Amino acid sequence: MAHSARRDSPELPDFSLLKRLARDQLVYLLEQLPGKKDLFIEADLMSPLDRIANVSTLKEHEVDKLYKVEYKPITSTSDQLCFLIRPRIKTVKWICDVANADKATGKFRRYKIIFTPQKFYACEAVLEEQGIFGDVTTDEWAFYLLPLDDDIISLELPEFFRDNFLAGDQRWVRTAGSALHLLHSLYGPFSKVYGIGRCSKMAYESWREQVAEGEQRTRQAEIGRVFLIDRDVDFVTPLCSQVVYEGLVDDIFRIKCGCVEFGPDVTSDKSVKVMLNSQDKVFNEIRNEHFSNVFGFLSQKARNLQTAYDKRRGMDIKQMKTFVSEELKGLKQEHRLLSLHIGASESIMKKKTKQDFQELLKTEHSLLEGFEIRECISFIEEHINRQVSMIQSLRLLCLLSITENGKFYGVDHLLTFANLRHLGLLVEQQPGETLTVMESKVGKLVNDKTAGKLTDAFSSLARKSNFRALSRRLNLVPKSGEEYDLRVPRDMAYIFSGAYVPLSCKLIEQVLERDGWTGLEEVTKLLNGNEFAVTGSNGADSKAKNDAQRIILVMFLGGCTFSEISALRFLGREKGYKFIVVATAITNSSRLLESLLDNHV
Repeated sequence: MAHSARRDSPELPDFSLLKRLARDQLVYLLEQLPGKKDLFIEADLMSPLDRIANVSTLKEHEVDKLYKVEYKPITSTSDQLCFLIRPRIKTVKWICDVANADKATGKFRRYKIIFTPQKFYACEAVLEEQGIFGDVTTDEWAFYLLPLDDDIISLELPEFFRDNFLAGDQRWVRTAGSALHLLHSLYGPFSKVYGIGRCSKMAYESWREQVAEGEQRTRQAEIGRVFLIDRDVDFVTPLCSQVVYEGLVDDIFRIKCGCVEFGPDVTSDKSVKVMLNSQDKVFNEIRNEHFSNVFGFLSQKARNLQTAYDKRRGMDIKQMKTFVSEELKGLKQEHRLLSLHIGASESIMKKKTKQDFQELLKTEHSLLEGFEIRECISFIEEHINRQVSMIQSLRLLCLLSITENGKFYGVDHLLTFANLRHLGLLVEQQPGETLTVMESKVGKLVNDKTAGKLTDAFSSLARKSNFRALSRRLNLVPKSGEEYDLRVPRDMAYIFSGAYVPLSCKLIEQVLERDGWTGLEEVTKLLNGNEFAVTGSNGADSKAKNDAQRIILVMFLGGCTFSEISALRFLGREKGYKFIVVATAITNSSRLLESLLDNHV
C-alpha cells in the first residue's frame, strides 16, 4: 500500500538537534531571571512550546504558574513575570498596560519579555513610548525551526503569508534567512541553491549576508541542494480540494503542530489528541494515499492484526510468555491506532462522499482543464446562493479567477475582495474574454450600486493569471479521457485524482532535472521572473555524488499544503531523492483565505 522507496534512497539527517538547541536556549533565557516566576505564553506559541519543552521542564527552571496571554488584567501575584511572545505590537502594548497598572498601585515586580523568533525595533519603540523601557529586560529566543516529522520542518509563522504577500511587510524575510542559515550551519554546506519568487530571492540574500558575517567551517554536508519557492508562484495548488489522507485529516480535523484532536465522532468516546508522524505505523502507510485506497488498506491491516492475535491459540506457557513480553504491547498499540484511523476515515467519508463533494471535485477538475466553464459558473452561483460556506465560495471564485480570469460576489466582503485582488487571486474579467460577467443568481447578492463600488475597488491593475499557458507548457493537466489508476500512480497528479500536477512540485522536478532554469525561460517569464540558481562555495562540491546530493531541502515561503508534501514524497521515491520540506507554516485553502479576510487580526 505505502509506496516502496528505491533501495538506494539516502538517509535523512537527524533534526532532533534543532529541538535540543531550542530547548537549551530557552532554559538559558529563563535562568536569566533567577527565582520563582510566572510565565505568560502567547496562545499560538503554546503548541510549538509543548513540542520543545513540556511543563515539567519549565517547572525545573523555577516557572511557578503558566498563563495564556489574554489581553486583560492579570491575576498573578508573583514578583517576577516572564512573557514569551511573538514580536507583535498588540501584545507589547498589553504588557505595558500590565506594568503601568502595577506602577499605579505601587506594586514592584521584575518583568522579562522573551521575543521569538526575534525582536523588532517597533516593539522596543512601544516600550519606550509607554514609559516602561527601563523597567523590563528583553531577549530573543531564536526558535526558528520546529521539526514536525522526519521530513517536515515548520517555522510556525502563519502570518508570514498575509504580512509579506498582502501587506508588503518584509520583516519576516530575515527570519526565513536565519532559519536557512541555521540549517546550513548544522547540515550544510549546500552545493546548489535554486529559487523563484521575490521573497525567496530576498531570503537567499539575507542568508548569504549572515554566512558572510559568521565563521566558515568545512564539514561533511548532510543536505546537498536547496530550492526556495514563494507561495504566490502557485496559488492554484492550495486552492484545490485535498484528497490524500493527511490533507483530508488537516482539512476536516485541523492538524496543529503535527498533532490532531479526534472527537467522539471518531473515537466513540471522549476526545483524544494524537501525534501524526512516521512513528505512527498505521498513519505512515496511508498518509500519502489517495483517499479511495485508504479503506482497503485499513481492512487488510485489521485482518493481519486479527491473524497476529489468533497465534495465541494453541501456545504453551513458554510461548505465551514470549508472546506477551515481545508482541502483545505492539499489537495493542497498533490496534488502538487502527481504530482511530478507521474512525477518522469513516468521519471523512460522511463529510466527503456526499453528492456535493463529488460535484465540487468535478467543478474543480473542469476549471483546471478549462472545460464546461459555464456549468462551473452555474455550480459556483448555486453554491453562493445556498450560502453553503463563504470560504468555500471564495475558494471556487479564486480558482475560477486564476484559471479563467473572471469573478464577482457581494459587498459584505469588499475588503476581503480587495485583499484577494491585490494578491492576484481574484482578477477582473476584461470585455471580450471567454466569460461573461456572472449575473442571474449572483445579481441578487450584488445590486447595481454595489456592483459599481466593487468595480471601482478593483480598478487598479491586477496581475493577470497565466495558468492556462503554464499548464500547457508544463503539461500540468493530464489529457482527459485517459484512465488513471489511483492504486498505482504514474505521476504527482494522483494527489488530485489524476486531474492536475501541482505547479510548485512540477517546477521543482524540472529544475532538478535540468540543474537550473535553462530551457524554462518561457515558464519563468509567465511567472514574473525572480528565478535564480547559485552554486555553493565553502567546500561544497556541486558534482559530489554522495548521498547529500540526493537530499533536497525545499523551503515554501508563505506556506505549504500536505498535498504538496505527498507529491514531493512521490517524486522522491521515483527519482531516488529524499525531500525535506521547510514551510513558514502548513496551510490549506481555508487557512490561506481566512488569513485574508477583512476582519483578520
